[in-house]
Amino acid sequence: MRLVRLVSAALLLLGSAAAPAAADSSPSPSASEDGGAPTRAGTSFRTAAEVAQGRTATARASTGDYLYWSFPADAGQRPTVRASVKLPESHAAQTWQIDVYDGLRRRQACQYGAQTRTAGPDAASVELACVLRTVRGWAEPWSDDPLPGTYYVRLTALRVPTADLGQAVDAELRVESKDMGGAAAVDGALSQPLVPGIAARAGTDGAEDDDSPSAVLAGLEPEDGWTSGWWSDRWIWTAAGGALAALAGVDGYRLTRGSGRPPGVPPNA
Repeated sequence: MRLVRLVSAALLLLGSAAAPAAADSSPSPSASEDGGAPTRAGTSFRTAAEVAQGRTATARASTGDYLYWSFPADAGQRPTVRASVKLPESHAAQTWQIDVYDGLRRRQACQYGAQTRTAGPDAASVELACVLRTVRGWAEPWSDDPLPGTYYVRLTALRVPTADLGQAVDAELRVESKDMGGAAAVDGALSQPLVPGIAARAGTDGAEDDDSPSAVLAGLEPEDGWTSGWWSDRWIWTAAGGALAALAGVDGYRLTRGSGRPPGVPPNA
């Protein structure tokens, strides 16, 4: 009888020890969710929904709302922002527009693309696009060049008729970038990317653990980390140019040194 009790106690202890391990091995809700493709949009810069490049964000909103998303862009990338709005079945003519702001909340101009479009009463949807300039690793303080960090996208309707205000719409947003390579490389780089909370983080480097909301950085960053594009084809062209210059120097020396004998002296003298 005592042996049976011992075996039962041992099995109970094993079961209680295995339970936490089983719980830890199961995926958590936050890990199973696709953080790069949100299903909502923010209503301001501070509440902008983060979307990773290459993912499609969706949102259910009302006509007249301001929809905000944010995405990371690193040096050497040329982001392209595309937005699509599914309009209600019955509506008047509506003008929709997307605006892109950098980490300093400076509005960035589009190189090309339909940034503003007007949808007629019979249109079922409207498509918008904005191709930004290439993100630079460093720029002069007086310039408005796009810099590495978090970028914000605002989507809204302009001059909406009163009868259309509040009607439900479905919006989609997708951001993709093209790597411009060494042609867009510049000398110098920012010490930190322009992302929310970077100033607070820089001031609390000595703290071991800081759970305050002000010290939290943006949750998304490029796949290889910030300033990951230090390598470019610019290095290849530089190395090739150096090798060609060395070969040209050797050939020039061979051509100018001659036979090594004064003129008129026989070779066997």
